[in-house]
Amino acid sequence: MVAQSRNSVDKQSADQTYGSYLALDEVLGAQHPRSDEHDEMLFIVIHQVYELWFKQLLHEFAQLQRQLAAGNTAHALHTLRRVLQILKVIVAQIDVLETMTPRQFTSFRARLAASSGFQSAQFRELEAVLGRRDEGAFAHYPDGSPARERILAAMSRPSLYDSFLRYLAERGYPIPAEQLDRDVRSAAASSPSLHRILLSVYTDDGGPAQVAERLVDLDEGLQEWRYRHVMMVRRTIGDKPGTGGSSGAEYLRGTLFQPVFGDLWAVRSRL
Repeated sequence: MVAQSRNSVDKQSADQTYGSYLALDEVLGAQHPRSDEHDEMLFIVIHQVYELWFKQLLHEFAQLQRQLAAGNTAHALHTLRRVLQILKVIVAQIDVLETMTPRQFTSFRARLAASSGFQSAQFRELEAVLGRRDEGAFAHYPDGSPARERILAAMSRPSLYDSFLRYLAERGYPIPAEQLDRDVRSAAASSPSLHRILLSVYTDDGGPAQVAERLVDLDEGLQEWRYRHVMMVRRTIGDKPGTGGSSGAEYLRGTLFQPVFGDLWAVRSRL
């Protein structure tokens, strides 16, 4: 039986190729431009790559929350470093997209019809993992749809910041019970007592302080991506409405300078 199983594995290994392992036929066959315009292919590839990176970020954040729950500072820092590198790549992709002129985008924009980047369910799920808690994240997804269910599920679990606070509590910091036992389906509230504890984390200057700083780096990286995104949209379509009924750059501007980890920024003037 064991020999049979080993032979089966060996045959699978012999049959497996680079292309089959990476499912390249499916991946490279997933681009379907709706026009003959040269630049539509770039637009499709860039956004598909974004979705792959969003998938990886969700994978890494789930791992990070497990590492924080286990109190594993070294591994949590390693995962955060990887996340930060992914964010750098995501931001750098905008440089490629900005090689497309407004006229080149306009040449196929009508082919997008009602589709819009605002409909990225994975990005809404990422926002939920990072703490977003409002109906605007899922309201336009149909009831019972897989996208809506995934976003709602993420909003029903502890956010990354919740995991960080529990990690601090396990490391001996007196995180208030109302923070640890709160309803995670609602947005986290700030408190002066929590700020005092975060200040002590920084004063101790140990592993938890390093985790806190990498979370600030993560927040800054997200803000950089949002800024570059809004500027890319502005230079491409100006203040025109976006596709899919979105308000375009106007909406994106409203997402700027809204930190994910507000408490970690609030204490900085007191460090």
